[in-house]
Amino acid sequence: MTKTTPIPSPLAALDAETQWIGSEPLTAAGLRGTVVAVQFGTYSCINWIRTLPYVRAWVRAYRDRGLVVVGAQTPEFGFEHEIGGVRRALGAMGVRYPAVLDNAYAIWSAFENRYWPALYVVDGEGSVRYHHFGEGAYEESETIIRALLGVDGDKADAEVSGIEIAADSGSLRSPETYVGSARSERRARDGAQGLGLNQWALSGRWAVDDESAVLEAEGGSITYRFGARDLNLVLTPPASGAVRFEVRLDGQAPGAAHGGDVDETGAGRVDEPRLYQLVRQPDAGADRTFDITFLDPGVRAYVFTFG
Repeated sequence: MTKTTPIPSPLAALDAETQWIGSEPLTAAGLRGTVVAVQFGTYSCINWIRTLPYVRAWVRAYRDRGLVVVGAQTPEFGFEHEIGGVRRALGAMGVRYPAVLDNAYAIWSAFENRYWPALYVVDGEGSVRYHHFGEGAYEESETIIRALLGVDGDKADAEVSGIEIAADSGSLRSPETYVGSARSERRARDGAQGLGLNQWALSGRWAVDDESAVLEAEGGSITYRFGARDLNLVLTPPASGAVRFEVRLDGQAPGAAHGGDVDETGAGRVDEPRLYQLVRQPDAGADRTFDITFLDPGVRAYVFTFG
């Protein structure tokens, strides 16, 4: 009789990881016989954030029916390697299921993943039965989970609000835009005057590295000509403390178009490393010019995202 060698499950990559949140370390052997949903994300990613209502709903509905959700936090930026920051961010987002910090990309590589977010559903034998990249396909994903669990009855009810609301695809004309030199595009090198759609500019004393731009003196600003309902920006404060900022839309206070991290006058603070929602427009029909001016030095800006 010919002996066959079982194909190793990508869940085996969990065995070597020690930085877990919300759980003791999980292993492939311990998860044997269990349906496991592994979702890759990183806590400053707006696309991952917008999937959370559905993942939380699956946890509530199916945790007692045999589903284990594992959040693999695979960092995009340097600040996302810190376990304390990940723990704080996941707690604020209502993530109450096991999460593992995948700093070395070992789990990412075991699944041959390339995307944030990405969902992999693994059966009780450790085989990947389904995957989906990006947002969406929530009904399809849940159908696969339910079939593997053998669950009937009503589907999970996701509660979506605030920054987790899906992008307004009808008004979305601006792409993800990195501020750091490694992936920056559409930057206007000759200042902020006369920007075209999706062009942007730095004003003031900034030092630009691969990942981000850091403000070296107070009063620096970033200008972006955009088309979208929402404008978000990933920011981190300096070690010395919070940084105050002011937002303007077409030169005016944002008023009713202010984001969740800004008041109607445009005032806000960068007090922790994360994604900041700076604009949410009631009517996103026209292109707008966004300005953010920082009243204190030391802030780092990483990436603009839109919705």
